[in-house]
Amino acid sequence: MERLKMQTPDLVDENIEKIGKLFPECITECIGSDGKPEFAVDFDKLRLNLSKTPLVEGSDERYQFTWPDKQKMTRLASVPINKTLRPCREKSVDFDNTENLYIEGDNLDVLKLLREDYLGKIKMIYIDPPYNTGKDFVYKDDFSLSDEEYKAISGQLDDVGARLISNVESGGRFHTNWLNMIYPRLKVARDFLSLDGVIFISSDDHEVGNLRKIADEIFGGNNFLANLVWEKKYTVANDAKFFSDNHDHILCYAKSAENFIIGRLPRTEDMDSAYKNPDNHPKGPWKATPLHAKSGSSDAAAFSYTFKNGVVFTPPPGTFSRYSAETLKRFDDNNEIWFGTKGNSVPSRKTFLCDLKNSGVVPRTIIPFTVGGHNHEAVDELKQLLGDSVFNDPKPTRLIDYFLTVANLKDDSIVLDFFSGSGTTAHSLMKYNYREKKHCKFILVQINESTPENSVARKNGYDTICEIGERRVLRAGEEIINDWRASHSDNSDNTQDIKIDVGFRVLKVDSSNMKDVYYNPSDVTNDLFAKTEDNIKEDRTDEDLLFQVMLELSVPLSATIRSEEICDRKVLVVDDNYLIACFDKNITDAVIAEIAKRKPQYFVMRDSSAMDDSVITNFETLFQTYSKDTVRKIL
Repeated sequence: MERLKMQTPDLVDENIEKIGKLFPECITECIGSDGKPEFAVDFDKLRLNLSKTPLVEGSDERYQFTWPDKQKMTRLASVPINKTLRPCREKSVDFDNTENLYIEGDNLDVLKLLREDYLGKIKMIYIDPPYNTGKDFVYKDDFSLSDEEYKAISGQLDDVGARLISNVESGGRFHTNWLNMIYPRLKVARDFLSLDGVIFISSDDHEVGNLRKIADEIFGGNNFLANLVWEKKYTVANDAKFFSDNHDHILCYAKSAENFIIGRLPRTEDMDSAYKNPDNHPKGPWKATPLHAKSGSSDAAAFSYTFKNGVVFTPPPGTFSRYSAETLKRFDDNNEIWFGTKGNSVPSRKTFLCDLKNSGVVPRTIIPFTVGGHNHEAVDELKQLLGDSVFNDPKPTRLIDYFLTVANLKDDSIVLDFFSGSGTTAHSLMKYNYREKKHCKFILVQINESTPENSVARKNGYDTICEIGERRVLRAGEEIINDWRASHSDNSDNTQDIKIDVGFRVLKVDSSNMKDVYYNPSDVTNDLFAKTEDNIKEDRTDEDLLFQVMLELSVPLSATIRSEEICDRKVLVVDDNYLIACFDKNITDAVIAEIAKRKPQYFVMRDSSAMDDSVITNFETLFQTYSKDTVRKIL
């Protein structure tokens, strides 16, 4: 059996492996910091493979965007961590059945923990990070990059487990702190997007210029789709020094612009009202559109066509015909050309509403408050659910709904928000699922930040931002279920299943379930042997262990989990026998045999679980007999 690593992978090792597949001659060996040999990249050879004459290196001028600590932040995104996610059943809603996740913790830690599990599986990411106005808190990730210092510093949290600092403009590192915060998170987040995935990043004018440069570097400038401008206010701030600030930016990038198909917005009643049917055409209402365009070929500029009624169409000077003679003839034969009420006006094409009903409307880069909602609306939505203004500057659900539509979600897409705040993204997605009859899932991530001492939130009993977000998602789900029941109140059989997932599993970031000796066995001395006989921390449950195993084996954290007894031993069955784990002690041959007969993809047990040496001896024989393809792992 192989031992699980129980830590996130070192992405540098992965990158070295990828380079080795492309350029095997560029991989060499060297002595690592621990005195042991390891693989490394020969950058001199790699440069020869990748560079053209002349080489661009050293102080040579080239286009680049940099700031203090950028190299550290690049490395930080790749450094592995020994942490885990622990389930919180008491905070969860419908834990055993839901596929939604709410994760409490530093989002950089969470992204690293989730990366292998959700690599290339996220259809849409939306984030609303701190805007860096001089009054915001940002994550302090000022880590040195050696493993030991990383572990030491990453354990230095404040009293609520947060790494937050006030980022005032007079601090001297105003932009640097913000860039150091956002860069590694976006760098890791890119790996989550599916090939047809898309990310939306909210910002204001303070950092949108820097954000655009960072996002161009991480996602590729060729994958930039738009800088959306949202009209967040409908009132004018007359006390503004220069201009009334009425907008936010939302930068939109695809994982691959070639593979992303944008979702179109639904048509409105105002749009449809422009279509009439003055000639009672059998295809229904239509609107006249010109036959000419502002661009085209020289042949299209000199084009001329005579219709059956003798009217001649020639593009006006400086314009071009949209259609060929064959196409115009087809329109003419089908009575799809309009010549005015007297039959002698400039001809135009009849564009029929029935042909447009299912095509939708191309999204615009301007999102007016009439479409995307506004700040006052967002506050009122939260008040309606929670009874008071317990969160500053939430986003309206209509804005997120706009992004959900543009993202062109599939029936079971996953949406990620790792600055989830009050939980608007989850609220919006549940409403979207209800309206569109889809089963999309959300993953929310929020650091467990304390609410200010004298804030409205604290007075209403919310000690942390996570408590606000979790309560909001709970109440929003209840509201959707109540709407469903009301809409089915006249159904004679109102006992049918409500197929709307409004639950969520709450998980929280914590230190590894394994004792330090698990990662550094060489540190064990004879006097420590008795203390380290079991390498699992005493306060951890079987379910705690299971979730760390699921992370390492890339089993979705939303998978079904069932507790059973096999030969008087507790067994956890994940995703219908895909993974079976038994962390009880004194496991017998009978337990092993029964588990092997189920033919799981994975089986995991403790290193110290066997009742005696004979069980260990017979273990491999039993699995070879009943399920030789099962991957066996130990903690």
